[in-house]
Amino acid sequence: MAKQPIITVKNLVKKYDDFTAVNDISFEVYEGEIFGLLGPNGAGKTTTLEIIETLREKTSGEITVDGYSIDNDTDAIKKRIGVQLQAAGYYPNLNLSELIDLFSGLYGIDKSPKEMLEKVALTEKAKAKYKDLSGGQKQRFSIATTLINDPRIIFLDEPTTGLDPQARRNLWDLIRDIRDKGTTVVITTHYMDEAEVLCDRVAFIDGGHVIGIDTPDNFIDKLVATGFDRKKEVKSANLEDVFINLTGKEWRPE
Repeated sequence: MAKQPIITVKNLVKKYDDFTAVNDISFEVYEGEIFGLLGPNGAGKTTTLEIIETLREKTSGEITVDGYSIDNDTDAIKKRIGVQLQAAGYYPNLNLSELIDLFSGLYGIDKSPKEMLEKVALTEKAKAKYKDLSGGQKQRFSIATTLINDPRIIFLDEPTTGLDPQARRNLWDLIRDIRDKGTTVVITTHYMDEAEVLCDRVAFIDGGHVIGIDTPDNFIDKLVATGFDRKKEVKSANLEDVFINLTGKEWRPE
């Protein structure tokens, strides 16, 4: 049975005066996958996601999310997605149970803080204040808040930035578990090893364009087939090599 797209983006354009941030982007995200949106800073990833999340207006193009058009069904889309907030979105002096209650109220639904904290292994921190959590705990809690409205899709923007390797691997397990329980995950990351391990498929974006969509393994195998040879690696290339090969620039200013 063919996989069904849960997000469809067709010919998406976003212009700011004379600057085109997103230039005719098209892709699909399949239901039940972890889909990675990868690219250098300023490539158009965040703008694309914010348009899909109904947080930013598009200039032109078509977007459907779980069967609803972004042109006239934004309320329906908002009910079906979970968007990870940045740290500034939390009241630092409220404890985690109080924050879950607050967000539940904003969604107009009744969710048990204990139930939500269990999902991200934070039940022992129910009475802890957000500001007192470790980096990994803060990220797990932010993911819990994306799940409050039982979304069909969650969007995670660089969820492991700044985490130590152990916390990062724990978060990988959590993201896989969310996917395995039926929620589609769209993720951005600058860590190519993370995308390689987590993502079922990835799209590379550069200069406002999609420059490639495939599984990490297929991307790597295609690069190896060109004769690329990476020294002292079990595999001759990794996804980071694909990233550099496609975008042609190892570093860009923030």
